[in-house]
Amino acid sequence: MSTEPLPERGWRGSPDVWLDAAYDALLQGGIDSVKVMPLANKLKLSRTSFYWFFKDRKQLLDGLLDRWDVRTTEPLIAATTEYAYSETEAMLNVIFTFLEGQAFDSRMELAIRSWAQQDPNVVTRLQQADTRRIDALRDMLEKWGHDPADADVRARTIYLVQVGYISMQVQEPIEVRLERFPSYVEIYTGKRPPEHEMDRFKARLGLL
Repeated sequence: MSTEPLPERGWRGSPDVWLDAAYDALLQGGIDSVKVMPLANKLKLSRTSFYWFFKDRKQLLDGLLDRWDVRTTEPLIAATTEYAYSETEAMLNVIFTFLEGQAFDSRMELAIRSWAQQDPNVVTRLQQADTRRIDALRDMLEKWGHDPADADVRARTIYLVQVGYISMQVQEPIEVRLERFPSYVEIYTGKRPPEHEMDRFKARLGLL
């Protein structure tokens, strides 16, 4: 007699399974592609399975916004409080977060910003995130001795440059970006990172 477990019957997925499918749909086709029936078809699950985990589509979309916060705002705020020996190293910690393949989910950020163009509730959520992120950058700069007004302008410069990179979908070889980073850090902080900090930064990226 076989002792192998029988396959689970009536499997409905899980909240994460549905959210993963919604995430993929959002990135590939925008918010209009995040609909229950197409997701069910993709997952080969029944439409009613969805309602075991979510009250309605809005609750699924709220889950996507929560995931966006976890994959973008939270890592950036964490980077601003990460240990650093110097201000320039602290700024390199922030820059590292935004690099391709690191903590900040730039593809989801772009998708959420596109979604916000057609949903005022998402605009509000986006504005709240923007405020939290800029506040965190400003707090970091104040910690390193900048007065509040100067820290505010520098924080906005850092943030708006990065949002511009994401919104414009800039594609640059990492070697090109590395050449520019010391100048970016100098613009952001007023100080140029020493060579040994850049070497540690490159090692962190696996480039040394």
